[in-house]
Amino acid sequence: MILPDVRGTLTENRPLADLTWLRVGGPADVLFQPADVDDLREFLKALDPTVPVFPMGVGSNLIVRDGGVRGVVIRLGRGFNRIAVDGLTVTAGAAALDAHVARRSAEAGVDLTFLRTIPGSIGGAVRMNAGCYGAYAADVFQSAQAVLRDGSLVTLTADDLAFAYRSSTLPEGAVLVEAVLQGQAGDPEALAQRMADQLAKRDQTQPTKDRTAGSTFRNPVGHSSTGLADDTHDLKAWKVIEDAGMRGATLGGAVMNPMHANFLTNAGSATAADLEDLGEIVRKAVYDKSNITLEWEIMRVGERAPRNDHE
Repeated sequence: MILPDVRGTLTENRPLADLTWLRVGGPADVLFQPADVDDLREFLKALDPTVPVFPMGVGSNLIVRDGGVRGVVIRLGRGFNRIAVDGLTVTAGAAALDAHVARRSAEAGVDLTFLRTIPGSIGGAVRMNAGCYGAYAADVFQSAQAVLRDGSLVTLTADDLAFAYRSSTLPEGAVLVEAVLQGQAGDPEALAQRMADQLAKRDQTQPTKDRTAGSTFRNPVGHSSTGLADDTHDLKAWKVIEDAGMRGATLGGAVMNPMHANFLTNAGSATAADLEDLGEIVRKAVYDKSNITLEWEIMRVGERAPRNDHE
Protein backbone atom coordinates (compact mmCIF):
# COMPACT_ATOMS: atom_id res chain seq x y z
CA MET A 1 0.00 0.00 0.00
CA ILE A 2 1.39 3.39 -1.04
CA LEU A 3 0.64 5.95 1.65
CA PRO A 4 0.43 9.71 1.06
CA ASP A 5 2.61 12.13 3.01
CA VAL A 6 0.88 13.48 6.10
CA ARG A 7 1.46 15.91 8.96
CA GLY A 8 -0.19 13.55 11.43
CA THR A 9 0.94 10.05 12.34
CA LEU A 10 0.85 6.91 10.19
CA THR A 11 1.58 3.58 11.88
CA GLU A 12 1.64 0.33 9.92
CA ASN A 13 0.51 -2.97 11.45
CA ARG A 14 -0.73 -1.14 14.56
CA PRO A 15 -2.38 -3.34 17.23
CA LEU A 16 -5.82 -2.00 18.11
CA ALA A 17 -6.64 -3.92 21.28
CA ASP A 18 -5.27 -1.20 23.56
CA LEU A 19 -7.46 1.38 21.80
CA THR A 20 -10.72 -0.42 22.64
CA TRP A 21 -12.54 -0.67 25.94
CA LEU A 22 -12.75 -4.46 25.63
CA ARG A 23 -8.98 -4.72 25.06
CA VAL A 24 -9.22 -7.30 22.28
CA GLY A 25 -8.49 -7.48 18.57
CA GLY A 26 -5.77 -7.68 15.97
CA PRO A 27 -3.85 -4.95 14.15
CA ALA A 28 -4.87 -2.42 11.54
CA ASP A 29 -2.90 -2.54 8.32
CA VAL A 30 -2.43 1.19 8.89
CA LEU A 31 -3.56 3.53 11.68
CA PHE A 32 -3.80 7.20 10.68
CA GLN A 33 -4.08 9.94 13.28
CA PRO A 34 -4.55 13.17 11.32
CA ALA A 35 -3.24 16.48 12.59
CA ASP A 36 -6.36 18.41 11.56
CA VAL A 37 -9.18 18.48 9.03
CA ASP A 38 -6.96 19.61 6.16
CA ASP A 39 -4.51 16.78 6.87
CA LEU A 40 -7.38 14.29 6.79
CA ARG A 41 -8.78 15.73 3.56
CA GLU A 42 -5.46 15.67 1.76
CA PHE A 43 -4.75 12.10 2.89
CA LEU A 44 -8.10 10.72 1.74
CA LYS A 45 -7.92 12.58 -1.56
CA ALA A 46 -4.48 11.07 -2.31
CA LEU A 47 -5.16 7.57 -0.96
CA ASP A 48 -5.87 4.84 -3.51
CA PRO A 49 -9.69 4.80 -3.67
CA THR A 50 -9.72 1.00 -3.53
CA VAL A 51 -8.20 1.04 -0.02
CA PRO A 52 -10.97 0.65 2.60
CA VAL A 53 -11.20 3.21 5.38
CA PHE A 54 -12.69 2.71 8.84
CA PRO A 55 -13.19 5.69 11.20
CA MET A 56 -12.65 4.65 14.81
CA GLY A 57 -13.64 6.62 17.89
CA VAL A 58 -12.44 5.82 21.40
CA GLY A 59 -13.34 2.15 20.99
CA SER A 60 -16.10 2.21 23.61
CA ASN A 61 -18.71 0.38 21.51
CA LEU A 62 -16.50 -1.83 19.39
CA ILE A 63 -15.17 -5.35 18.98
CA VAL A 64 -12.12 -5.54 16.72
CA ARG A 65 -11.85 -9.14 15.54
CA ASP A 66 -8.65 -11.06 16.24
CA GLY A 67 -7.48 -11.03 12.61
CA GLY A 68 -7.36 -7.25 12.55
CA VAL A 69 -8.66 -4.64 10.11
CA ARG A 70 -7.64 -4.39 6.49
CA GLY A 71 -7.00 -0.97 5.00
CA VAL A 72 -6.69 2.24 6.99
CA VAL A 73 -8.19 2.89 10.41
CA ILE A 74 -8.60 6.62 11.09
CA ARG A 75 -8.60 7.77 14.70
CA LEU A 76 -9.18 11.43 15.48
CA GLY A 77 -7.34 13.05 18.38
CA ARG A 78 -6.47 16.45 19.80
CA GLY A 79 -7.04 18.35 16.58
CA PHE A 80 -10.69 17.30 16.70
CA ASN A 81 -11.80 17.77 20.33
CA ARG A 82 -12.74 21.45 20.45
CA ILE A 83 -15.91 22.38 22.36
CA ALA A 84 -17.47 25.82 21.88
CA VAL A 85 -20.73 27.12 23.37
CA ASP A 86 -22.64 30.03 21.83
CA GLY A 87 -25.97 30.63 23.50
CA LEU A 88 -27.74 27.27 23.40
CA THR A 89 -25.66 26.04 20.46
CA VAL A 90 -22.76 23.70 21.17
CA THR A 91 -20.16 22.93 18.51
CA ALA A 92 -18.06 19.88 19.34
CA GLY A 93 -15.26 18.14 17.51
CA ALA A 94 -15.92 14.49 16.75
CA ALA A 95 -13.18 13.41 19.18
CA ALA A 96 -14.65 15.40 22.09
CA LEU A 97 -15.84 13.00 24.76
CA ASP A 98 -19.58 12.91 25.39
CA ALA A 99 -19.00 13.46 29.11
CA HIS A 100 -16.83 16.53 28.47
CA VAL A 101 -19.45 18.03 26.15
CA ALA A 102 -22.16 17.47 28.76
CA ARG A 103 -20.09 19.10 31.51
CA ARG A 104 -18.92 22.07 29.44
CA SER A 105 -22.45 22.68 28.21
CA ALA A 106 -23.91 22.48 31.73
CA GLU A 107 -21.39 25.00 32.99
CA ALA A 108 -22.70 27.38 30.32
CA GLY A 109 -26.34 26.68 31.23
CA VAL A 110 -27.07 24.35 28.30
CA ASP A 111 -28.82 21.05 28.99
CA LEU A 112 -27.09 18.19 27.18
CA THR A 113 -26.94 16.18 30.39
CA PHE A 114 -28.07 12.91 28.77
CA LEU A 115 -24.61 12.72 27.19
CA ARG A 116 -22.88 12.56 30.58
CA THR A 117 -23.19 8.81 31.08
CA ILE A 118 -22.79 7.77 27.44
CA PRO A 119 -19.34 6.27 26.84
CA GLY A 120 -17.47 7.49 23.81
CA SER A 121 -17.07 10.61 21.72
CA ILE A 122 -19.41 12.93 19.86
CA GLY A 123 -18.62 11.42 16.47
CA GLY A 124 -19.73 8.03 17.73
CA ALA A 125 -22.77 9.50 19.48
CA VAL A 126 -23.98 11.03 16.23
CA ARG A 127 -23.09 7.97 14.16
CA MET A 128 -24.98 5.62 16.50
CA ASN A 129 -27.72 8.08 17.53
CA ALA A 130 -26.70 7.41 21.11
CA GLY A 131 -29.18 8.08 23.86
CA CYS A 132 -30.41 7.47 27.37
CA TYR A 133 -33.05 8.80 29.78
CA GLY A 134 -35.42 9.17 26.83
CA ALA A 135 -33.15 11.54 24.87
CA TYR A 136 -31.18 10.78 21.71
CA ALA A 137 -28.42 12.54 19.81
CA ALA A 138 -30.94 13.13 17.01
CA ASP A 139 -33.09 15.21 19.39
CA VAL A 140 -30.36 17.86 19.75
CA PHE A 141 -28.61 17.48 16.40
CA GLN A 142 -28.41 20.52 14.11
CA SER A 143 -25.73 19.64 11.58
CA ALA A 144 -22.38 17.92 11.17
CA GLN A 145 -19.28 18.25 9.06
CA ALA A 146 -17.76 15.16 7.49
CA VAL A 147 -14.87 14.39 5.19
CA LEU A 148 -15.92 12.02 2.42
CA ARG A 149 -13.77 9.25 0.99
CA ASP A 150 -12.62 11.51 -1.86
CA GLY A 151 -11.41 14.18 0.58
CA SER A 152 -14.29 16.61 0.11
CA LEU A 153 -15.69 18.40 3.16
CA VAL A 154 -19.48 18.42 3.40
CA THR A 155 -22.17 19.61 5.79
CA LEU A 156 -24.73 16.98 6.73
CA THR A 157 -28.28 17.58 7.93
CA ALA A 158 -30.53 15.30 9.94
CA ASP A 159 -32.20 14.27 6.68
CA ASP A 160 -28.82 13.27 5.27
CA LEU A 161 -28.11 11.06 8.28
CA ALA A 162 -31.58 9.46 8.35
CA PHE A 163 -31.49 8.89 12.11
CA ALA A 164 -33.14 5.75 13.42
CA TYR A 165 -33.04 3.80 16.67
CA ARG A 166 -29.37 3.52 17.63
CA SER A 167 -28.24 4.19 14.07
CA SER A 168 -27.72 6.70 11.28
CA THR A 169 -26.67 6.50 7.65
CA LEU A 170 -23.26 7.75 6.54
CA PRO A 171 -21.61 7.42 3.14
CA GLU A 172 -19.05 4.59 3.02
CA GLY A 173 -15.69 5.80 4.28
CA ALA A 174 -17.01 9.18 5.48
CA VAL A 175 -15.40 10.58 8.63
CA LEU A 176 -17.43 12.82 10.93
CA VAL A 177 -15.23 15.67 12.15
CA GLU A 178 -17.63 18.05 13.95
CA ALA A 179 -21.22 18.29 15.15
CA VAL A 180 -23.45 21.22 16.05
CA LEU A 181 -25.95 20.50 18.83
CA GLN A 182 -28.80 22.58 20.27
CA GLY A 183 -29.66 22.15 23.94
CA GLN A 184 -32.28 23.57 26.27
CA ALA A 185 -31.54 26.31 28.80
CA GLY A 186 -30.93 25.16 32.36
CA ASP A 187 -29.49 26.28 35.66
CA PRO A 188 -25.83 25.19 35.84
CA GLU A 189 -26.10 23.98 39.44
CA ALA A 190 -29.25 22.00 38.74
CA LEU A 191 -27.69 20.47 35.63
CA ALA A 192 -24.58 19.51 37.58
CA GLN A 193 -26.73 17.83 40.25
CA ARG A 194 -28.70 15.96 37.60
CA MET A 195 -25.48 14.59 36.11
CA ALA A 196 -24.22 13.57 39.54
CA ASP A 197 -27.49 11.70 40.16
CA GLN A 198 -27.22 9.99 36.75
CA LEU A 199 -23.68 8.86 37.50
CA ALA A 200 -24.69 7.48 40.89
CA LYS A 201 -27.60 5.57 39.34
CA ARG A 202 -25.35 4.18 36.59
CA ASP A 203 -22.74 3.01 39.08
CA GLN A 204 -25.43 1.20 41.10
CA THR A 205 -26.91 -0.64 38.11
CA GLN A 206 -24.07 -1.13 35.61
CA PRO A 207 -20.63 -2.80 35.82
CA THR A 208 -18.69 0.42 35.28
CA LYS A 209 -15.47 -1.02 36.69
CA ASP A 210 -15.39 -4.00 34.30
CA ARG A 211 -14.14 -4.28 30.72
CA THR A 212 -17.32 -3.84 28.71
CA ALA A 213 -18.41 -1.95 25.60
CA GLY A 214 -21.66 -0.66 27.05
CA SER A 215 -24.95 -2.26 26.07
CA THR A 216 -24.34 -5.29 23.86
CA PHE A 217 -27.73 -5.57 22.17
CA ARG A 218 -30.42 -3.07 21.25
CA ASN A 219 -33.71 -3.19 23.10
CA PRO A 220 -35.81 -5.47 20.90
CA VAL A 221 -39.23 -3.86 20.52
CA GLY A 222 -41.33 -0.83 21.27
CA HIS A 223 -39.12 1.97 19.97
CA SER A 224 -40.52 4.39 17.42
CA SER A 225 -39.68 4.16 13.74
CA THR A 226 -37.71 7.39 14.04
CA GLY A 227 -35.77 6.25 17.09
CA LEU A 228 -36.48 9.55 18.83
CA ALA A 229 -39.18 8.56 21.29
CA ASP A 230 -38.72 7.80 24.96
CA ASP A 231 -37.91 4.08 25.22
CA THR A 232 -38.19 3.76 29.00
CA HIS A 233 -41.19 1.43 28.70
CA ASP A 234 -39.75 -0.80 25.97
CA LEU A 235 -39.01 -4.45 26.40
CA LYS A 236 -35.41 -4.51 27.59
CA ALA A 237 -32.63 -6.63 26.16
CA TRP A 238 -31.31 -7.51 29.62
CA LYS A 239 -34.71 -8.93 30.57
CA VAL A 240 -35.01 -11.30 27.61
CA ILE A 241 -31.38 -12.37 28.13
CA GLU A 242 -32.10 -13.11 31.78
CA ASP A 243 -35.32 -14.94 30.88
CA ALA A 244 -33.27 -17.15 28.55
CA GLY A 245 -31.01 -18.10 31.46
CA MET A 246 -27.97 -16.33 30.01
CA ARG A 247 -27.09 -13.92 32.81
CA GLY A 248 -23.56 -14.91 33.85
CA ALA A 249 -23.04 -17.18 30.82
CA THR A 250 -19.38 -17.67 29.89
CA LEU A 251 -17.24 -18.67 26.93
CA GLY A 252 -13.48 -18.65 27.31
CA GLY A 253 -12.70 -15.32 28.94
CA ALA A 254 -16.03 -13.75 27.98
CA VAL A 255 -19.01 -13.42 30.32
CA MET A 256 -22.48 -11.88 30.23
CA ASN A 257 -22.05 -9.72 33.28
CA PRO A 258 -23.84 -10.98 36.42
CA MET A 259 -24.58 -7.39 37.44
CA HIS A 260 -26.27 -6.48 34.15
CA ALA A 261 -27.11 -9.23 31.67
CA ASN A 262 -26.77 -6.99 28.59
CA PHE A 263 -23.11 -6.16 29.27
CA LEU A 264 -20.74 -8.49 27.43
CA THR A 265 -17.55 -8.47 29.49
CA ASN A 266 -13.90 -9.36 29.06
CA ALA A 267 -13.16 -11.08 32.37
CA GLY A 268 -9.43 -10.77 31.70
CA SER A 269 -8.41 -13.32 29.07
CA ALA A 270 -11.11 -13.08 26.40
CA THR A 271 -10.39 -13.02 22.71
CA ALA A 272 -12.58 -11.13 20.28
CA ALA A 273 -13.87 -14.52 19.10
CA ASP A 274 -14.87 -15.44 22.67
CA LEU A 275 -16.87 -12.24 22.99
CA GLU A 276 -18.57 -12.38 19.61
CA ASP A 277 -19.30 -16.09 19.83
CA LEU A 278 -20.82 -15.73 23.29
CA GLY A 279 -22.97 -12.93 21.95
CA GLU A 280 -24.23 -15.21 19.18
CA ILE A 281 -24.93 -17.99 21.70
CA VAL A 282 -26.99 -15.51 23.71
CA ARG A 283 -28.88 -14.38 20.60
CA LYS A 284 -29.79 -17.99 19.82
CA ALA A 285 -30.87 -18.71 23.39
CA VAL A 286 -33.11 -15.64 23.41
CA TYR A 287 -34.64 -16.60 20.07
CA ASP A 288 -35.24 -20.17 21.22
CA LYS A 289 -36.86 -18.95 24.44
CA SER A 290 -38.80 -15.90 23.30
CA ASN A 291 -38.80 -15.92 19.47
CA ILE A 292 -37.02 -12.55 19.64
CA THR A 293 -34.00 -11.79 17.47
CA LEU A 294 -31.66 -9.48 19.34
CA GLU A 295 -29.70 -7.01 17.21
CA TRP A 296 -26.12 -6.14 18.06
CA GLU A 297 -25.53 -2.63 19.35
CA ILE A 298 -21.78 -3.17 19.60
CA MET A 299 -20.07 -2.75 16.24
CA ARG A 300 -17.88 -5.67 15.14
CA VAL A 301 -15.19 -4.99 12.54
CA GLY A 302 -12.26 -6.73 10.91
CA GLU A 303 -11.46 -10.34 10.16
CA ARG A 304 -11.47 -13.39 12.34
CA ALA A 305 -8.07 -14.96 13.00
CA PRO A 306 -7.38 -18.19 11.09
CA ARG A 307 -8.59 -21.22 13.00
CA ASN A 308 -6.01 -23.50 14.58
CA ASP A 309 -6.31 -26.98 13.03
CA HIS A 310 -5.92 -28.48 16.50
CA GLU A 311 -8.86 -26.54 17.96
